[in-house]
Amino acid sequence: MRKVTLGLLQHACTGDPKANLKKTLAQAEKAAKQGAKIICTQELFRSEYFCQSEDHDNFALAEPIPGPSTKAFQKVAKKHGVVIVASLFEKRASGLYHNTAVIIDADGSLLGIYRKMHIPDDPLFYEKFYFTPGDTGFRAWDTKFGRIGVLICWDQWYPEGARLTALQGAEILFYPTAIGWHPSEKAEYGENQHGAWETIQRSHAVANGCYVAAVNRVGLETPIGGDGIEFWGQSFVAGTSGQILAKASVEKEEILLVPIEMDKVDVTRTHWPFLRDRRIDAYGDLTKRFIDRT
Repeated sequence: MRKVTLGLLQHACTGDPKANLKKTLAQAEKAAKQGAKIICTQELFRSEYFCQSEDHDNFALAEPIPGPSTKAFQKVAKKHGVVIVASLFEKRASGLYHNTAVIIDADGSLLGIYRKMHIPDDPLFYEKFYFTPGDTGFRAWDTKFGRIGVLICWDQWYPEGARLTALQGAEILFYPTAIGWHPSEKAEYGENQHGAWETIQRSHAVANGCYVAAVNRVGLETPIGGDGIEFWGQSFVAGTSGQILAKASVEKEEILLVPIEMDKVDVTRTHWPFLRDRRIDAYGDLTKRFIDRT
């Protein structure tokens, strides 16, 4: 069996981008030394979650790709022979910004990027103000340790994205994430909100016969005052039948190391042949916004 250890980097963030980058690089190195071969950061790890407000000053947090953070992770990847997925705020051009993940192979080469396709606009999650919807499409990459796909946070609610990535042969779907509770709503809705988040991603593993790795931050962040967002952590890896293989805590910073057997993807897809039995001749309406049969 092809065995690979995943390393998910879960931590709190401060208002100091340099300190956050230093911390995440240190976690990546530690994960590599502990045996991780594919390492993934949480979403937008270089800053607090700035999308809690619409503030033009926050565009100063963005950087080009390739850029300083990309190059720093390339050095770590090459030094330790590991694959790294890192989530960054990309400045593509003046007035054009994306929520982007870089995919770096074990030799330090930049394999490519994925730009977040689905952009939310909800209270304290005002991402449409900052991010242009992605134009990379859904993609998968051959790395030294397996073929992986990367999607970002709000993408995780859409089975179409997971499916289109899996159809390109992805054995693992990575979801860098920043999601949490509005503290005032936690008592009434908190359990159901977290349960829905975990369940939808586990369902992607079931429907596509692949591994799913979700990486979330922890801590209460109040960059604009008020109640802020309480990030619920609980980064996890789901197996090819949707089972939880490992889960991090709600509040603690930690490196979640999860060994997986890559050959189980082929075994699962052979015994539960959902991809074989798809009725692609009947799915044309999926490209429509709404189907009115009246």
